Amino acid sequence: MEIEEAWVKLMGQGVASYTDAVQLQNKTLVVKLTSSVLREELSYGKEKIIRMINEEMGAELVKKLMLV
Repeated sequence: MEIEEAWVKLMGQGVASYTDAVQLQNKTLVVKLTSSVLREELSYGKEKIIRMINEEMGAELVKKLMLV
């Protein structure tokens, strides 16, 4: 499974519709969002999102989440 697919599956279509890009760079997941309100909301759950993505991918690929 690709990291982009995992993001859409875990975050749902609502969040996916505001997502411009999802990239993994040196264990940092960089997610480009078009909504500043959503970015603020998701920033409170960064640790949980990282945990969920790593579980979905079956490996500890993500250490840090950057919402831009």
